[in-house]
Amino acid sequence: MSKSINKVIKILISSDFVLNTGWGLLAPVFAIFLVQKIAVGSATEGAKIAGFASLVYWVVKSSLQVPIGRYLDKNHGEKDDFWFLVLGTFLNGLAPFGYLISSMSWHIYGCQILHAIGMAMVVPSWSAIFTRHIDKGKEAFEWGLESTSLGLGAGIAGAIGGVLVAIFGFKIIFILGGTLTMISACLLLLIHKEISPRDKLFPQIPPLRFPF
Repeated sequence: MSKSINKVIKILISSDFVLNTGWGLLAPVFAIFLVQKIAVGSATEGAKIAGFASLVYWVVKSSLQVPIGRYLDKNHGEKDDFWFLVLGTFLNGLAPFGYLISSMSWHIYGCQILHAIGMAMVVPSWSAIFTRHIDKGKEAFEWGLESTSLGLGAGIAGAIGGVLVAIFGFKIIFILGGTLTMISACLLLLIHKEISPRDKLFPQIPPLRFPF
């Protein structure tokens, strides 16, 4: 990564890359897991569970994300944004371990709620910190770098996840997904001292992010 990019942006992009790589392992095989392990081989039941799991995630995330964003905007400074980001990432890391021990559909829905709460905390706080610290004159480059890192992480992880499931089964991807997400949360602690108690810049418009 370019030396001309400041530390906060580097860590945010690196953390996001690790986070999305972890969840990228799960994404391509999650529906297969639901059919084989939760619906016990029933494709129709598995499809139903997958549909409701998606509904639960998006309804909870969409319901919480705007109120959280408004709350963070009312409290000027970055400390609350930072701790929402760290805690939200940590909550995301618990969800894959929850899938690991799930045996019924409502277990999956509970994990989806946890995942949704975590992402509702992560998205507005991450975007707020990123836009305040973005290097002047490099806005397009750094947003592009962020988007590219997400695509590469999710794409490569998707292929690896499929191979790992074929060889070792589903448990390994849930363990790796949860572990990588926890590492993502730990990486954020490296910029704790750079987080300002007061706003630094007016926010920019964030790009579209992956829904996982």
